[in-house]
Amino acid sequence: MKLKLITNIIILALLTSASLALFTRTPQFGRLYYPYRYREIIESQARRYDIDPLLVAAIIRVESKFHPDAVSRKGAIGLMQIMPSTAEWIAAQLDISDFSADMLFDPEINIRFGSWYLSSLAKEFDARLDVVIASYNGGRGHVSSWLQQGTWSGRYEDRRDIPFSETRLFLFKVYNAYNSYTTLYAN
Repeated sequence: MKLKLITNIIILALLTSASLALFTRTPQFGRLYYPYRYREIIESQARRYDIDPLLVAAIIRVESKFHPDAVSRKGAIGLMQIMPSTAEWIAAQLDISDFSADMLFDPEINIRFGSWYLSSLAKEFDARLDVVIASYNGGRGHVSSWLQQGTWSGRYEDRRDIPFSETRLFLFKVYNAYNSYTTLYAN
């Protein structure tokens, strides 16, 4: 009886290892874990605001796992988890006068606002990817302060110096997702 249990455990371990190896080395399986839903919208808005669509996909993957009806504990809404107050500011920048927070559940609006915001962060921070990602989560004011005060260098390798644990984790997750999206979808 014990021998059969041990044999089954070994077989299960081997199958799990083989599955993981296949998953990570085979694009079809990797794409199951890193889907590229809303691709047409993402690529259209990324072109519009001159940002990498795979970065947008990575942020969506981390923020909402592509669920347009996602709402965070803090009240961030939609695919790119945009705070209503930030969305109101973005709407004003885009001359959208009839904005309401419910519009953030619309993938087209959410991705447009998130893409515009990423673009504005990229302009402000000289397209420094690690800084843009951190400021998307931690806020441009906080990140600017950390950089000016020397709290954080702005480099991924120094992410442990970021004062907000949530922003450190966000940078780690988005950075890894972005690398996966680049491997799986870059042509």
